[in-house]
Amino acid sequence: MAEQNTEAKLKNLLKQEKIQLWNPPYTVEDERLEPQLVQQELAERFAALLFLPVSEVGGALESIRVQTVKRSKGNQTYRETNVATLELLLPRSSRKSKKNYLETRLDVCVQEVVDRIDQEFGLRHIKLILNGRTLSPHERLDEQGVKNLSKVMVLKVSDAELKQLMSEEEQRRNQQSENLQRTQKGFQILSERDGSEDSSNVPFLEIADQKGNPLKIPHKERKALILAMGFHEKGRSLMKRKQYDDALCHLLQADQQFSVCGSALLSSVDNFSVLQLDIVWCYRALEALTCLEDGRSRLQRAEDGFLRCYGARQERLLMIQGNTGREEVLFLRLYLLQSLLSYIEGNDIQARHQLTKVESLFSHLCLDSEKMAQLMALGFSEREARLGLRACQGDLPEAAIHISSRRQEREELKQRERQKRSRRTEDISSLAELGYSRRDAARALHRADGDVNKACEILQDASQAAQATNDSREGGASPEKVEQLLYLGFERDASEAALTLMDGDVQSAAQFLLDNQGVLSPPSSSPSTEEPSTSSSPSTEEPSTSSSTIEDEELVSEVLEDLSRHEEDYLDLTLEEESELIDTMKTFLSRGAAHTM
Repeated sequence: MAEQNTEAKLKNLLKQEKIQLWNPPYTVEDERLEPQLVQQELAERFAALLFLPVSEVGGALESIRVQTVKRSKGNQTYRETNVATLELLLPRSSRKSKKNYLETRLDVCVQEVVDRIDQEFGLRHIKLILNGRTLSPHERLDEQGVKNLSKVMVLKVSDAELKQLMSEEEQRRNQQSENLQRTQKGFQILSERDGSEDSSNVPFLEIADQKGNPLKIPHKERKALILAMGFHEKGRSLMKRKQYDDALCHLLQADQQFSVCGSALLSSVDNFSVLQLDIVWCYRALEALTCLEDGRSRLQRAEDGFLRCYGARQERLLMIQGNTGREEVLFLRLYLLQSLLSYIEGNDIQARHQLTKVESLFSHLCLDSEKMAQLMALGFSEREARLGLRACQGDLPEAAIHISSRRQEREELKQRERQKRSRRTEDISSLAELGYSRRDAARALHRADGDVNKACEILQDASQAAQATNDSREGGASPEKVEQLLYLGFERDASEAALTLMDGDVQSAAQFLLDNQGVLSPPSSSPSTEEPSTSSSPSTEEPSTSSSTIEDEELVSEVLEDLSRHEEDYLDLTLEEESELIDTMKTFLSRGAAHTM
């Protein structure tokens, strides 16, 4: 990280003085001749300006020179041969040098590049990421925005160690892809459920506000939002286990699903902002912060989102919740990542400025262990104690009151939900006693927003409509009319079909048969024009529910396990990782602190 900081500062100086290291006298055509004297003089002059050792500046200048020469040759090669040069951001354990490159045409499929990376760098089971987006292996590079000199991140599909046996190795190869697919399938099933089925047997997800009130969202956005939040929750679960490779894959899937949601919806909630923060935190953990442009833009989106949701001074948050202490951990992580990116870009002043804000927040978010112990002795969980103390600025008595109040609010919400489900189950049973199936009763109740009388009317109307349709069909093809057509020489099946189509008009049916030379298939069951929630005639039979197969329910149960049972889980940070990064940043920034004070 210090090398990146030094190189960024040197690039600024080179730009200011319009020095081009890829041209003479710094680079000559005969690569065996190294202009040592000129570079040494430049290194000594820049070292004095940056207060750094000459050897360190000389090495950094040489690294920059090699990079610029590589880029220059890459541009020339691309112009002459259409062969592009890609900079690969490899996992730490696979890096052969500071910069790793791959030459390829851009009109080839991504899978071909993946295979070459396997051959040249020994990396199998990988994904390629460009600006935070996973490249599809079956599409061309240029179709997905890859250009000459693009920086492409190489991400391992699984971080598990290679197994000795082939069966175990194959399991490692497919594990992450399978988990990703299972997560998507499970949340897709849940996203299709709208609560119209019997909730006592078929679990579904309901999107609610901070007070637990259900939100009315269009079906398409609701489906995308459930998928996005599901992938996000799974990614956060993997982050807690330090499985950052797997976590990033799920978080990027969440980002893709959020893009389907309307901007008005995203601007009113903080979920999308928190996701951007989590993605950049994974970049940090994977040491992939050379994806500066994508990381910087994501942090900007996160900050803009927090300001919209919480207010410039968090006044909206204060009005809704009565305090702002818990959400401050998000700003701490935001400012810390901004400080890190500024440092890597060579902007030490901005890095120090952001780090000062981080240390100020950290000082009062880092909790007193004795107060934590006292609250836990009262029967509160570690999470409750941590969130409570932060919400109340470390005030122990206030924190105890706050936690008790939050417990009561959650219990009241659960009680209302239990009563709502119990009442719904009773209403379904009441409608089922009238002869309707429980599935039809549940769907009618959903359409009627829980109004039993209205649901009963919906079921009766549907039943009458179905009966009228059946009567019309039966009357149209009455035996007398069929006999008339048989007398004219037409076949029975064709006669019945024609009468049904012509609503029982014998003359029209005869003409229709003549036009079709007397050949007509019996009428097939036409697709219903009723909505899925419309009921047919009363029935005591319980139809099989396709969405409730054993496999589907296993997938649903699996993804539900990753959902946090606490609505403030994303705010419950121990700050251990943050503390380590703060110390690292202070160490790096202290190198040049003396001459800036």
